[in-house]
Amino acid sequence: MYESYYGLTNLPFRLNPDPAFLFESLGHRRAMANLEYGIHKREGFIVVTGDVGTGKTTLVQRLLQKLPPEQIVAAQIVSTLFDPDDVLRLVATSFGVDAAGADKPGVLNALIQYFVALHSEGKRALLIVDEAQNLSVSAIEELRMLSNYQIGNESLLQTFLMGQPEFRDIIDSPALAQLRQRVLATYHLGPLAPAEIRSYIEHRLKLAGWSNHPNIEDDAFDAVYTNTDGVPRRINALFDRVLLAGFLNEQAVIKASDVNEVGSEMLPAVSDHSRIVTETQQGGSHFEQSLARISQQLDSIQMAVQQLQIEPKKS
Repeated sequence: MYESYYGLTNLPFRLNPDPAFLFESLGHRRAMANLEYGIHKREGFIVVTGDVGTGKTTLVQRLLQKLPPEQIVAAQIVSTLFDPDDVLRLVATSFGVDAAGADKPGVLNALIQYFVALHSEGKRALLIVDEAQNLSVSAIEELRMLSNYQIGNESLLQTFLMGQPEFRDIIDSPALAQLRQRVLATYHLGPLAPAEIRSYIEHRLKLAGWSNHPNIEDDAFDAVYTNTDGVPRRINALFDRVLLAGFLNEQAVIKASDVNEVGSEMLPAVSDHSRIVTETQQGGSHFEQSLARISQQLDSIQMAVQQLQIEPKKS
């Protein structure tokens, strides 16, 4: 809709990860440098964490594009809550290893044979685990055991673990002391800095053919940060709607008021967070009133539930 109105060749703010639109912020460059360092070292674990929507998956997709297929065979899995035995089976499936019907030793043997075959071809295996915070400690230990296999001084498998911030606490647990000894580098990917918001938005717009239509006023970028806390996925969701509203209103200029209006409609949680912080700094009276209103609403809900309770009929 709005892309033709503004002369764009593509939608610049899709929510799905797209490595073609990766914006190399300072944080993303450092995270990529850690991943590339791991590739260079050819062993061990690299751990990258970050909040939801900060661009970890997009970063991985860009890395996969850069890997030389004649040297590295990479597989990516998205972890959920499963048993340790399922981890090995999922790793086998991700590498295309047929282990159907095999027990755990059979799956492990099939994987090792596959890794050895890669080594004989002058290749090595790289496993990338996304959403690693969902792994249990025992499942992570299974991945560590896989890293023990090597020929001479060369590891047969290297693993990158990508997860949300809570994964750092899991890694720090006493049960994973041996894994920590295998971790070459860790990095936490944070949101964009306020000074990076303009560059991020203009970067994506230019890739979609933007020619300064609509014109975006300076304070609009400040409003974007206020409404999104600098999280790229939130920025995409917000500015996609801002452009849609601009198209519907036939606007040639995007102002801070336009961003705030859309933000108040689609991101109430973020807006409320910013408002509460401001009110608390000013004395907190409105914040306390908000808590009181929430408490009253909970009491009303509880009374309604009690009224709906029906005693079973007596036989």
